[in-house]
Amino acid sequence: MKTSGQLVVLGSINADHILNLDRFPAPGETLTGRRYKIAFGGKGANQAVAAGRSGADIAFIACVGDDDTGERIRQQLADDRIDTAPVSVIPGEATGVALIFVNASGENFIGIHAGANSRLTPDLVEANSESIARAEVLLMQLETPIESVLCAARIARMHNTRIVLNPAPACALRDEMLSLIDIITPNETEAGVLTGINVSDDESAARAAQILHEKGISTVLITLGRRGVWLSERGQGLRIPGFTVDAVDTIAAGDTFNGVLVTALLEGKEMPDAIRFAHAAAAIAVTREGAQPSVPWREEIEAFLKRQE
Repeated sequence: MKTSGQLVVLGSINADHILNLDRFPAPGETLTGRRYKIAFGGKGANQAVAAGRSGADIAFIACVGDDDTGERIRQQLADDRIDTAPVSVIPGEATGVALIFVNASGENFIGIHAGANSRLTPDLVEANSESIARAEVLLMQLETPIESVLCAARIARMHNTRIVLNPAPACALRDEMLSLIDIITPNETEAGVLTGINVSDDESAARAAQILHEKGISTVLITLGRRGVWLSERGQGLRIPGFTVDAVDTIAAGDTFNGVLVTALLEGKEMPDAIRFAHAAAAIAVTREGAQPSVPWREEIEAFLKRQE
């Protein structure tokens, strides 16, 4: 099933090197891992894959290196129903890399080498301006140069393309950038960086959301991990709980949520229903290992929701 409006994702592509450990090492400590593997990731690619597998009509603006990894990733993206024509191959550059430790509780921490992702310049964004202009929604994150994210947002605003920003990894953003955003989806940490509020409960989430509304953003979704999502639209807020599952790996759970959320919105679902659909996808993802290998297909999401009835 294809959505009626086209989605454009602008973002990063990485090869993820994942090491499973019983616990995270202390500074200077060496631990022996239980399992190691390489999987495809990057916030942009993860969100694009989640959207593609859940049924969106999607094009992906991104960069890979002129290496074997980049070629294999482009092929995999195509298999996931993504238009890869806007994925540029950068001569002499390596495809981005993420080094990921995962502990026994499924938590992770990550270090990234941007590689070709750093070459997603405003000029490349401008070269794809027609795709952004034609799209219903532009979905972005912050693993590519911020000036390129801002350039894409300006193009989208000029052509009435709805802008969704997942502000990850956490960093401060100028008011000009925030004023262009229609929907923002930070987690607690990212909301804190953007607003100065320590988000720890519904009350603090509501205060952080209000600050983001004052910056010009009409819809704020603060993801709260196991507690679900705080949704605030035009100052009216409520928490929408997620689903309880046994998590083995939280890598790409947030990315899965974002990609599937946008698919659901493009299909015309009301925001609470879109969030529940995205919650289901994220719940499936955390029961599996890796980034893109954990992202479910639409049939799996629908079957999961049917079991909750």
